[in-house]
Amino acid sequence: MNLSAKKKLILGIQHVLAMFGATVLVPALTGLSTSITLFCAGLGTLLFHLVTKRKVPVFLGSSFAFMGGIIAVIGDSRLGDPDFIDKLSAVKGALIVAGLIYVLFSILIKLVGYEKVNKLLPPIVTGPVIIVIGLRLSSTAINSAFYYNGAFSLKAVFVTVVVLAVVIAISVFARGIYNLMPILFAIIAGYLVCIPMGFLDFTPVQQAHFFSFMDKDIIAQILALPTFKADAILAIAPIALVTLIEHVGDITTNSAVVGKNFMIEPGIHRTILGDGLATALAGFLGGPANTTYGENTGVLAVTKVYDPSVIRVAAVFAMLLGILGKFGGLISSIPGPVSGGISIVLYGMIASVGVRILINNRLNFGNSRNLMIASIIVVLGIGCDSIPVTSTVTISGLALAAVVGMILAAVLPEGHDSVLPREE
Repeated sequence: MNLSAKKKLILGIQHVLAMFGATVLVPALTGLSTSITLFCAGLGTLLFHLVTKRKVPVFLGSSFAFMGGIIAVIGDSRLGDPDFIDKLSAVKGALIVAGLIYVLFSILIKLVGYEKVNKLLPPIVTGPVIIVIGLRLSSTAINSAFYYNGAFSLKAVFVTVVVLAVVIAISVFARGIYNLMPILFAIIAGYLVCIPMGFLDFTPVQQAHFFSFMDKDIIAQILALPTFKADAILAIAPIALVTLIEHVGDITTNSAVVGKNFMIEPGIHRTILGDGLATALAGFLGGPANTTYGENTGVLAVTKVYDPSVIRVAAVFAMLLGILGKFGGLISSIPGPVSGGISIVLYGMIASVGVRILINNRLNFGNSRNLMIASIIVVLGIGCDSIPVTSTVTISGLALAAVVGMILAAVLPEGHDSVLPREE
């Protein structure tokens, strides 16, 4: 599909809106800078595209998996506290090490070959894992959509219904360029509906600087040199071993949505390398670890526009939002019921892609092996939030489900009826 510059611009803005809420939530919870985080997300995405030959339509945003480790190092310290910069420097060093772990694994995968990775992740594992990726996020979407200030709100439900109605109507009935912009139109409609309901809060706009990087506090965080402290590295860097599995799942999802096997071309070793270098770069500048974003894969599934250049437009916008504080503040003012309504669609689309993988590979769920593997992956992935390994390191339920699924698929014999016969 040949897209004009205008269409790419609009589609890029949609991707920014999709990733914004989750990306800025990580610094809000950890004490890191929102402006630096947005800038690192955009810059890391551009670096990822450079490493992956500009072929993979992936956006890199803040990783939630690393939050526990970052909080363990920073604690309750916040900007302005005398020990904050020292703790931030330790976080920087640990995230650089985490990024280098990605780089090491990308080299190993390049040496042993993609086929070994593919055997570890057959469709009976990747399909349910992708379903889990979407469904694990569903509670977040519902909480944003139906609740306001922690309480159930009929007004919030009304806004969510309006947002969903607009997304559905434009996706199904609109034609031409309008069919490519259901999320953007839904956000505008939801924003307008929120005005008379008192959901809008322009405090983020009022408090934001016009140019974020003129703020001396932000400059101090960028210039803080990384320190490599053992306790911080042990709290943060091992999490990369978990997120590597999530990365493979996300790239598999993206491949399924686009209809191209990015595991082969440009290669999973390149996508892991790009993710790792982006994480190390974000760590050096003072942002959180980066990761491939399912929200933006959901946008791809809704719009059916897979041009990677659109993601690069979004990356540039994210960098501008990091620099131009007022614009970032405006997007921050989007009410929860609006973003929640959009998230219901995006996360549901991700889960549906997992179902599509199972159907396209004609997996037989009358086969006990398939049924057992899928069942255990889904329950572990959704039912288990995380498992503590040490006082500071946890393994996510998604990673646990993926590992157990890979083990079961490797040890359980594959019967002749595992795959349904094709109809003549």
